Amino acid sequence: MIESKPKHFIAIAGNIGAGKSTLTGMLSKTFGWEPFYEANAENPYLADFYQDMQRWSFHSQVFFLGKRLEHHHQLVLHPGSVVQDRTVYEDAEIFARNLYDHGNMSDRDYDAYRRLYEAISAFLPPPDLMIYLQSSVDSLISHIAKRGREYERTISPEYLTRLNTLYDRWIDGWKACPVLRITMDDTDFQHHQPDLERIIAQVTDMLAERA
Repeated sequence: MIESKPKHFIAIAGNIGAGKSTLTGMLSKTFGWEPFYEANAENPYLADFYQDMQRWSFHSQVFFLGKRLEHHHQLVLHPGSVVQDRTVYEDAEIFARNLYDHGNMSDRDYDAYRRLYEAISAFLPPPDLMIYLQSSVDSLISHIAKRGREYERTISPEYLTRLNTLYDRWIDGWKACPVLRITMDDTDFQHHQPDLERIIAQVTDMLAERA
């Protein structure tokens, strides 16, 4: 009888510029997992959203939620182990919540959005391991500047601070699977091999505990 390898689902979460995509690629190469990067989908509401956030935030967030759910479904059906760059949970717990907290989504729309998200997410198989890249705003700004994406130039420190607060609150309450927290201010897994090896060992140990 041929023994098959166990299938793992690893998700990587973190603020803009934390290093999610880089770590996704490095772990997929190390372990032979299939990487699932953030789905690039043209949101038909985005132009309207930037013109009038209060009116179009609900439509825009529901579109993004739908695309993220499709993506989640694809990786759950994948026959082998997968590592995911950014999760469906972050859309609701971080970005939609931030819009609501700052008056860009009405009580009625946010309630409808949360009901939809919670009803669907209750049926989603959670990851086997959540890796949270926790980073200070100064580090995020530095990483964002280095990668030089034009559309990220206008991201303010205040916005990143608000997202960091929501990320920490969400991860503190996350119970669906174990969480590996990586403090990015003193970690450079891209350029410092011992940092990467430490993360690989932690991931290996935490998955072994669930086997």
